Amino acid sequence: MSAEIEARIEQLGITLPVAAAPAANYVPFVISGQHLYISGQLPMENGKVAVLGLVGADVDVTAAQRAAELCAINVLAQAKAALDGDLGRIRRIVKLNGFIASAPGFTDQHLVMNGASNLIVTILGEAGVHARAAVGMAGLPFNAAVEIDAVIEIA
Repeated sequence: MSAEIEARIEQLGITLPVAAAPAANYVPFVISGQHLYISGQLPMENGKVAVLGLVGADVDVTAAQRAAELCAINVLAQAKAALDGDLGRIRRIVKLNGFIASAPGFTDQHLVMNGASNLIVTILGEAGVHARAAVGMAGLPFNAAVEIDAVIEIA
């Protein structure tokens, strides 16, 4: 299964980055029983936050969806690090929590989260189908437009 997942990632032209180190007093992931908890991931690309500002003011929905995709890529990078490089150990993405830095009156957080949800399902297939939340926030760390954390069932 791991080879199939890696092939899908490659077919999409995605290179999983090295998992980012924590930016404060927390760990990037925790394994408890059969669950892997991934701390919030920002839309990091080439070592920096790629999409900044409030969605609905500074950032349009299309750019915010790209930010959500980057967050999902970073979730997978953390999962790969946690699972000793074996993404095939993922049984199911249980839940994605999306936090969208939103301008007052912006109500399309669910559309933003589709960027992450669609990518995760494309890469993981049935194991990627998940519950989720899409929550508007006044602001996020480093002025990121989106942050996503995850709960993953593992083998």
